[in-house]
Amino acid sequence: MKNLSTVKVFSPATVANVACAFDVLGFALESVGDLITAHKTKVPGVKITKIISPYGELSLDPKHNTASVAAQTLLKNLDPGLGFELEIEKQMPIGSGLGSSAASAAGAVFALNELLNRPFTQKELITFAMEGERVAAGVAHADNVAPALLGGFTLVRQGLPLDVVKIPFPEQLVIAVVCPLIEVRTEDARKILKKLIPFKRVVEQFGNIAGLVAGLCQKDLELIGRSLQDVIIEPERAILIPGFKEAKQSALDAGALGCSISGSGPALFAFCKDLAQAQKVADALALQFKKIEIDSLVFTSAINRTGCAVVEGQ
Repeated sequence: MKNLSTVKVFSPATVANVACAFDVLGFALESVGDLITAHKTKVPGVKITKIISPYGELSLDPKHNTASVAAQTLLKNLDPGLGFELEIEKQMPIGSGLGSSAASAAGAVFALNELLNRPFTQKELITFAMEGERVAAGVAHADNVAPALLGGFTLVRQGLPLDVVKIPFPEQLVIAVVCPLIEVRTEDARKILKKLIPFKRVVEQFGNIAGLVAGLCQKDLELIGRSLQDVIIEPERAILIPGFKEAKQSALDAGALGCSISGSGPALFAFCKDLAQAQKVADALALQFKKIEIDSLVFTSAINRTGCAVVEGQ
């Protein structure tokens, strides 16, 4: 492998929870994400030199940025005397529910690993990226950073010690995404969740999770759609998204297999059987938010199969 002094990587946006599987399932999107550029330096530690973000300001403080925190965690486990500078180009809204913080954290550790001739496997990088998530959400969860690094659908069977499994999925699956331009902080979205859940609801949720995983593995679109039901988290978080109920119904009426909140929101995602249907669903979602005078970003995407990838290096 060629020794690089600079590398630019693409780190994809992700959808976590996937309706019923809170903190357990996630998948990577193909059409949006962050660009992270890393340079080797002679000064020990990690420094963020530039952040390009049309969606709001982010901290350059290495103690408060998910990318630098994740990168510093990697160095602590390898060689604290090494030095790197990071440049971050945000290509998705902050606080969107599309794994913005995870994309930065995953992209940073992936970039450093490339510059260091890959001392860690992709799965080993997940634990470092999780520490970046702790800065953003208060919890070091893996359901965004795992698919960002590995691509496809991932199942976090266990957090500590980490056990992540990749799950097969139907090749024709296409995602419609609408991101209303309002912000929902992940930490706030966690605080509103109930601490006690009726046993009946838990059993129902277990069935949906199992059905969703089975549907993905068997490539059964109808089973996937039937299982994309969240009876625990979505009812609580829906109140943070104006017009959520109507938007979800508009997606289903337009032919979506299922629709739910992406991560902590406010973005919504919908599973669709092909690109034409996904575009129709995306248009329906955008129109519904327009009716209540909320601007939104709308796009369709295939499932990203590879996760973080090198764009250029020298």
